Amino acid sequence: MSALIERQPGNRHSIAIETTDAAHYAATRRRLTAAQRRWLSDSGFEAAPGTFALLSDAGGKLVRVLAGVDAHDALGALAALPCSLPDASYHLAAEGVLADTAQAALGWALGAYQFIRYRQPKRAPARLAVSAAELQQLAPLVQATGQVRDLVNTPTEDMGPQQLAHAIKQLGKTHKAKVREWVGDELLKANFPTIHAVGRASHRAPRLVELNWGKASHPKLVVIGKGVCFDTGGLDLKSSDGMRWMKKDMGGAAHAIALAGLIMQAKLPVRLTLLVPAVENAVAGNAMRPGEVITTRAGHTVEIDNTDAEGRLVLCDALAYGAEQQPELIVDFATLTGAARVALGPDLPALFTNDETVAATALAAGHAVNDPLWRLPLWRPYRRMLDSYLADFANAGPSRHAGAITAALYLERFVPDGTPWLHLDTYAWNDSDRPGRPRGGEAMGLRALFAFLQQRYRG
Repeated sequence: MSALIERQPGNRHSIAIETTDAAHYAATRRRLTAAQRRWLSDSGFEAAPGTFALLSDAGGKLVRVLAGVDAHDALGALAALPCSLPDASYHLAAEGVLADTAQAALGWALGAYQFIRYRQPKRAPARLAVSAAELQQLAPLVQATGQVRDLVNTPTEDMGPQQLAHAIKQLGKTHKAKVREWVGDELLKANFPTIHAVGRASHRAPRLVELNWGKASHPKLVVIGKGVCFDTGGLDLKSSDGMRWMKKDMGGAAHAIALAGLIMQAKLPVRLTLLVPAVENAVAGNAMRPGEVITTRAGHTVEIDNTDAEGRLVLCDALAYGAEQQPELIVDFATLTGAARVALGPDLPALFTNDETVAATALAAGHAVNDPLWRLPLWRPYRRMLDSYLADFANAGPSRHAGAITAALYLERFVPDGTPWLHLDTYAWNDSDRPGRPRGGEAMGLRALFAFLQQRYRG
């Protein structure tokens, strides 16, 4: 959180950043000295979004920064500045054009992120001074986003099923929650056959990790995250290009862990269960084979059409177990399908839900916090695409049509009728560097879902 600091009275130790745009630039210039105006003209600054100018006093001391912004994009307005401005403390000037200073500060903090586990940071980010209230509001969101990015960015050798479980145990210690896990063949004894089937070929044992927190009198909330720590595709082996970034296939688990942390830190009045099936989909002599039939925890028989459709397999046992607890709401996150990315691109998580009120509220929450979601339909006639000639249904099918929808329809079979359920098919990754969105792991839908839960349980 070093990128955001609490603003001190008088701002004597921080430099003002004045945000401006083409429509307000003339008024901005009139507030400056003649020397500063000449400098802006000579340097060619025209208040274009993403540009900035450093202004000094008569003695050459930096006293002000002009930042060109898009006033309609508060989150991205300052995101490039922490690693571009001189190392110092700054504050937003009251004369700026941005109405939502909290969103601008959040963008600043997200832009300051660097993943430094394996190398030294390029530089220390500049610091933005904000009010105590803004710092209290933003600090958990920045921390949770950083946690998702760190977990996803960490290579599988250092972020296997055991390490993912360790992250949940540390979360449990922080918030005095109860954590337990089923490891290896314990999964079979406890009736989690699909989690075991996906993960049994790895040298690192599969597991299901459960965290419980909250008062028994509060409504039950189940949060589930897909924790495939690496996905080779199994015997239906991925190509080298398709396998290259599969360390990120536990991005759903990273989101679920971070959301659980936000829920507990905010002390939302819920009885929370976090479930993370953590596996590595590997290739060995005992690997799950195409054509096998597995009886799931829910009692459905599933024909394995494709071993690379493994995420829905680990999730279905977790969904069935979560549903047994008769929750008021089930939420799951998963880096589930490339089809969702083809449909919506890398920035928009696909939202599926069986409840119209949940859909409307979640979409509105995402819009309000600049963390957009896009709803796709649970088009039930497409269930036929998962038909099997010898089992209740298959985990995939011969058609490439509607891949994100058929995956969601597979999961829906494990959610009881009448139980509100929300499924997020998220990319959890930035393919390239952009202000506030560095290349690598990314939280997509995290702030939206937290805002949705805050509204649902606090009103």
